[in-house]
Amino acid sequence: MKKFLPILIIVVAAVSLFFSQYQGNKNNVDEKEIAQIIEEEKKEPIVEYGFEIDSFAVYKDVIQPNQFLANILLKYHIPYTDIDMLAKMSRDIFDVRKIASGKKYTILCSKDSLGKAQCFIYEPNETEYVVFDMRDSISIYRGQKKVTTKIKQIEGTINSSLYQTLVEQEASPILAIEMANVYAWTIDFYSIQKGDHFNVVYEERYVDDKFIGIGKVLAANFNHYGRDYYAYRFKQDGITNYFDAEGNSLKRAFLKSPLEYGRLTSGFTMRRFHPVQKVNKPHLGTDYAAPTGTPILATGDGVVVESAYKKYNGNYVKIKHNSTYTTQYLHMSKRNAKTGQRVKQGDVIGYVGSTGLATGPHVCYRFWKHGSQVNHLKEETPPADPVKKEYLQKFTQLKDSLNQKLVKKDLVS
Repeated sequence: MKKFLPILIIVVAAVSLFFSQYQGNKNNVDEKEIAQIIEEEKKEPIVEYGFEIDSFAVYKDVIQPNQFLANILLKYHIPYTDIDMLAKMSRDIFDVRKIASGKKYTILCSKDSLGKAQCFIYEPNETEYVVFDMRDSISIYRGQKKVTTKIKQIEGTINSSLYQTLVEQEASPILAIEMANVYAWTIDFYSIQKGDHFNVVYEERYVDDKFIGIGKVLAANFNHYGRDYYAYRFKQDGITNYFDAEGNSLKRAFLKSPLEYGRLTSGFTMRRFHPVQKVNKPHLGTDYAAPTGTPILATGDGVVVESAYKKYNGNYVKIKHNSTYTTQYLHMSKRNAKTGQRVKQGDVIGYVGSTGLATGPHVCYRFWKHGSQVNHLKEETPPADPVKKEYLQKFTQLKDSLNQKLVKKDLVS
């Protein structure tokens, strides 16, 4: 017995060591599993459109040509009677007949074997969506995505066009339209020239870190024909306008152009070779070329005194603004204002055409002052109200802050 005792001790020790190691490994496994479970519970659910979408089977796509709500939902086991009810219930919120090809949609389906649609979400644009919730009871509502804004600054010198200069600077060319809107009363953007310089601070809008468009222009300086035109966005008495460095409103009694876009083709001159009559004669107006059908805007408030057709003028509208100023718009394809009608600045009074004595689609814009035709581009018309005295300190502080941004690049907020 004594001979086997050492062997017995070794066996017992080995068995004890094995069980202790097994228990230790088991404990380690249990701890890892528990830690993994805790970690998974800590994970934030994925939320889109207000839904925890990881609890659904998610299908994303875009509307195809000739595809309708019924085409889509029938494939996801929604009966036609329910689809018809959706269409009727949504009329006051969103007309399903306006679902357009190329627009995004998302379908949230149950995760069971049937995969029936629970929600249909349509995106009419980059920031809005419409939810058709078909779970317990039908619910239809609109939602808004979170939009973030970044402040940007850009400057450039025009070589060919403002549009091309912005493209070369890797900025959105839509900024050209926004700048034209800011300076609509002070600069005719159809007459900007090579060498003009601009500097602008503006907002870029993002959804989920994706650029969706230009926001507000906050400040700008446009050097046109050697003259600086500053613009600062400022609100007083709940109304936002643009003002120059001295606090004078950029808004005037007249827009600088009767079109929102186009190009200047023939300026006011006492001697021009007429392309149809083949003779030199005064051209007492300014021609703006644009595609047929482009809206023509009333450049100021007033009353239509003539809306007619004449051999040389074609379709035209003439507006008396006050005892001093009268404007006329020639060669329209169609008139949209009647004699005696009162119009506001920016109202559409007709559409670009080539009626009368014209070689191509354009509007000839004429401007009278005290009964004589003058070059409207050289006229300094009365401005709107300036910054009020009680707001001047606040305006100056804002202007100083924006001036610092005008000289800084790659701003991000």
